[in-house]
Formats: sequence, structure tokens, C-alpha cells
Amino acid sequence: MGQTKTNQNASSNQKISVYDIAIIGGGTAGISVAASILKRRPDLSVAIIEPGSKHFYQPAWTLVGRGVFDVNKTCRPMESVIPPGATWIQSTADFLNPDMNQVIISGGRVIQYDQLIVCPGLRLAWEKIEGLPEALGKNGVTSNYRFDLAPYTWALVSQLKNGNAIYSQPPMPIKCAGAPQKAMYLSCDHWLKKDVLKNINVEFHNAGGVLFGVAAFVPPLMKYVEKYNAKLVFNSNLVKVDGDKKLAWFDYKDFDGNIIRKEKSFDLLHVVPPQVPPDLVKNSPLADAAGWCEVDHATLRHPRYLNVFSLGDVCSAPNAKTAAAARKQVVIVAENLIAARQGQPLTHAYDGYGSCPLTVEKGKIILAEFGYGGKLLPTFPLNPIVPRYMAWFLKATLLPWFYWNCMLKGHEWLTKCTGSSPSQKNQTP
Repeated sequence: MGQTKTNQNASSNQKISVYDIAIIGGGTAGISVAASILKRRPDLSVAIIEPGSKHFYQPAWTLVGRGVFDVNKTCRPMESVIPPGATWIQSTADFLNPDMNQVIISGGRVIQYDQLIVCPGLRLAWEKIEGLPEALGKNGVTSNYRFDLAPYTWALVSQLKNGNAIYSQPPMPIKCAGAPQKAMYLSCDHWLKKDVLKNINVEFHNAGGVLFGVAAFVPPLMKYVEKYNAKLVFNSNLVKVDGDKKLAWFDYKDFDGNIIRKEKSFDLLHVVPPQVPPDLVKNSPLADAAGWCEVDHATLRHPRYLNVFSLGDVCSAPNAKTAAAARKQVVIVAENLIAARQGQPLTHAYDGYGSCPLTVEKGKIILAEFGYGGKLLPTFPLNPIVPRYMAWFLKATLLPWFYWNCMLKGHEWLTKCTGSSPSQKNQTP
């Protein structure tokens, strides 16, 4: 059994705790990878560094915003999801020192590790939109990207009978790239059923230039855009909000590349904030040029610090940042980390799989599953661009149950990747 040791540095009076594996982050990726590793090697000492006292199932917040899922069922105490055999260190990680195999946590305590897994997620940068932090949760300003605001989304949608409803999407990368438009579709579906959509002007402002990054799914999505008579505004980035006056400002890029700022009034404003790597990673030697934790895209191992792996939203692999991606990344990291411990080649390769269940109406979903380069990777032998009730049942009923009862407990389901074996240079432990 791997032992957790505590040493006292006499010169600095610094407490040092030693673990086989240190995991930064107790979100979907952190808890799941800890469970999967301990399922394979229960003798290892594993520490999960996570300051939060609650664990959230974020994929259901879109459904909360449509009034079809109980927000309280998306949250559980952190202690209830920590895998047996793992040590939960309820603290903030302040500094990464991979040259010394150390994580410095709050209070100056040192966590010494043999191997490190970096998965603290990303940071929602609400403050990058002027006036937004003060405006959220009142005067019609909401977001399904926060536990406490998703119910407010439904309150606004269910009460709105006429006026302007605006939905925004910031520049990539963001977690669940389809979520901004999913909020729009579900709102419009409700208004259409209540026969008030004809009185509501719906606009979707996207800082990017396309509706969805995988071209195969754009035509079926456009049918719903047309069905709901929603106006798409591309290259339009939300930069300022005045909740009291119910005004929003967007920076548009014209055909010549000039930036023009335009003012819009709203009755409902659903905001998706800009999303950035956490400072802990961005300011560390592990970061790539953009601030994300650098990894080999196949093995998910750091190219320079070979005892460091990363997965989830913070890693630099160019996949969709979704819980479904983490589900498959968990197996890649667990297998390759253990192989590296044993001095063996890293034979498991991630194919970039991600899944975005596009909720186009209540009861129907386009299950978008794809990998690196936009390659379609459907799990089921069905036409993937067709909206289906089966996909709705999967998202609304089956996956939440599976998440709490299987994924977080190390039970791996449909996790095989199609990636080719890593190159020999990436196999060297």
C-alpha cells in the first residue's frame, strides 16, 4: 500500500506531505480519474487537492434553465464523491513547482508527488464583460453556466410574453460549445408551445463566424433557427451590460475587419462568459503559449515533464471541452500513468472524442459526437444529425444517473477510443 508521509523541514518549518499521485481539482475529471486509478491500483496513495465543499453535475444546468430538471439534483457534498482510498486535501493549490515535483497549497504546505494530474478546469471570467458581475441574477440577466442562475433562466423564460431575448456566445474555447445556443432553442420551444414566440424578437450573438464548429450538424440546427425565427449575428461579442437600463453592447467585426460597437435593449439576456485557464496553470512551467496545461494530444502526458498528465477543460488538447470528453480521457490518463510508473510504453491514445447533446426542443436532441478534426464518432449506429427522443432520454435520465453512480466511481462505459498508437518518442517514460 502506498504510504502518505509527512516530513518537517527543520530550516523552514515547512510541512511536506508525500503521495504517489497528486490530483489538482475535484471536478468531473479529478474525481473520475482518481476512482479509475484506484480501481486499477488500490495500493497507490492518491491525494485530491480541491477547495470546494460541493461537487456539481453541470451538464444538467441547460435542462434546469428549461424547467425540466431539479437544480438540487445537480449538486452533492464533495466528501460524498471522494473515492475510497483517496485523500481529500480541502485547500487551494497556490503554486506548481514541477521541477521539484511539488504543489504548494494554502498556508505554505507542500504536497510532494511522484506523478501529478492537472485537472482544475477552466475559469469563468465574468469580469471581462463590463458591468456583468453586478447585473447577473436580476433585471433579466442570467446564465445557465452557474448553479444559482440556471433556475433564474427558467423563471425569466416562463414569464416572458413579449420583448427582446438575446443570447450570447464568447470567443472559443469554452466548455460545452453548444450550450449557448441550446439555451436559445429550449426557450424558443417553450414560447412556441405557449404561442408567444411571435411576440418575441430572438437574437443569437456569436463572437465566432459559424453556428457550430462541426459542419455536419449545421444544416439540422439551421432548420430550428428558422423554425424559431431567430436572428443569427456572427462576429458579435458581448462587451458591456447595464442591467438597470436593460442595455447590452456588442462589438461587431465588419467585412473590412473594423470593430463597431452597437447598443441593444433586452428583456432577457442569457450570457455565456469568456473562459480562461486558471492562473495556477497559466503562470506555471506547465502552460503552453495560451496558458493551458500542455499535453501530447494522444497520450495526454506533458511533453517536458514526463510525470505530469492533464485532462478535462484545462488541458491543451484541441477537443471539445465537455464531460463526455473527460469520460474518455480518464481511461487514457489512468492507463498511461500506470504504464509510465512501470516503465512501459504508453499505448493508449485519445482520439479527441467529445459529445454535445444539442437540445433543440423539449424531448428531442441532436447527439453531436466528434473527435479531432471534426471527425464524426457516433456511439450508436444511427444517423447522428437527426433529432431523437432517445438522445433526450440519454441526457435527461440515463447520463445523470450514470454520472453519480458509475463514472465518479471508476466504472467505465463505452470509453474505447479510436486514436492511433502514440509515436515511439511519446512512449518513452
